[in-house]
Amino acid sequence: MYRTLSAITLIIFSLAAHGALRFEGTSLQPVAIDVTASTGLAGVYVVNTTSGLSLIYTASSAASAVDVATFGITGATSTEPVDPTTISRNGTELTLTGIQGNSGYAFTESGRTTYYWIADYSAAPYTISAIYPAPDQDCDRTFLQTDGSAPAMYYHGINGRSYEIDRQITLEYTTLVGDADNTTFNSSEQSVNFTSINGTFSIDAPLCDTYFTLSGDRFLRAWGMENEVSSSRFTATSVRAVTSASQKVRESLNEIKTETANLGGSAPVEIHFEAAVSDAAIFTQWQMARDEDFEDITFRIADLDFTYTFTEMGTVYVRFMCADATGQCEYFGDTYTVSIGESRLLCPNAFSPGASEGVNDEWKVSYKSIVDFECYIFNRWGEKMAEFHNPDQGWDGKYGGKLVPAGVYYYVIKAKGSDGKKYNLSGDINIVRYSN
Repeated sequence: MYRTLSAITLIIFSLAAHGALRFEGTSLQPVAIDVTASTGLAGVYVVNTTSGLSLIYTASSAASAVDVATFGITGATSTEPVDPTTISRNGTELTLTGIQGNSGYAFTESGRTTYYWIADYSAAPYTISAIYPAPDQDCDRTFLQTDGSAPAMYYHGINGRSYEIDRQITLEYTTLVGDADNTTFNSSEQSVNFTSINGTFSIDAPLCDTYFTLSGDRFLRAWGMENEVSSSRFTATSVRAVTSASQKVRESLNEIKTETANLGGSAPVEIHFEAAVSDAAIFTQWQMARDEDFEDITFRIADLDFTYTFTEMGTVYVRFMCADATGQCEYFGDTYTVSIGESRLLCPNAFSPGASEGVNDEWKVSYKSIVDFECYIFNRWGEKMAEFHNPDQGWDGKYGGKLVPAGVYYYVIKAKGSDGKKYNLSGDINIVRYSN
């Protein structure tokens, strides 16, 4: 796609050097390239063509006192005087014809030299007319080819060092990115810049079907002739997933908590696992193993979301994997580590229900990683006062809705820990009444 630009016959550039540099004989404005002081150059200009181009240098005094030389890729240590027949002087203006592209020019006046580089665009034009995927692809990288090219362009500093000119070729396409909460994928427009293109080039593989649009370059844009080409629809094969794991929190004051950087703690531990996949992911699977390398997978499930309760002591590793329809492109998510500690069960022998609300007014065990639990409480005549099947529960010292008399009562507990340990406990409970 090309746009026309009204003719510009005179272009002037003001510089922080001795004078000013301008070009005549062109309808396309030369493009100035930003340069650093280390190059030794006062300016770099890309011209559409040097044919018919004149360069005019405005001196700070008389143009007759200005010497002009040219230099090449070896730098300003090897300058050669410019053919005097190509130079004309008029007052403070020095006009140079027969400009050579991809060459440097040195203007010396009053013992001080100012250096410029002129790059000829016509020597490396942007000729890309089509873009399409290359025959061979990779799961993580997408390779693209073009008809035509935009070869690398360079300029050279006064010490001969070469610097590539960024042609600012832009590739646009659509992909998917995970959201901040790792719960879903969202469509995202991508824009990638290339300094040059010559043959096959690659990008991160898109995660959804898309079209590739290539436009360039910065010089054609400046001249109103930007070229844009688009590919046919590209079918994504690369797969990705975003995953999360959230553990259900128990607010049991009598449960012994374990500080850990991983998931887990005191069993039973209930964890909800959730995954979202990119478009090409057809095969999905959550996996669990006792080893970090997942050489012995003990559990598999194809669902994206599921909840699992961990009841056995030890460490379990959990990860999510997905693959495309062919199985050639696959992705493994982060590994979650779930650590379950050994069991523990302690029983108090006294409490004081009704004495002071909220203070030692309920009989409860202290526990960790208890996965099965039965507790029965009796009075001295064998009458059952209370029964519960969760270690988080306790006895408030009541029977039939009324506080029982102070005295000795008895508990019988059958329990099992995450480590397989069995508990058969019995003992006395002393109910104490404190007078005000």
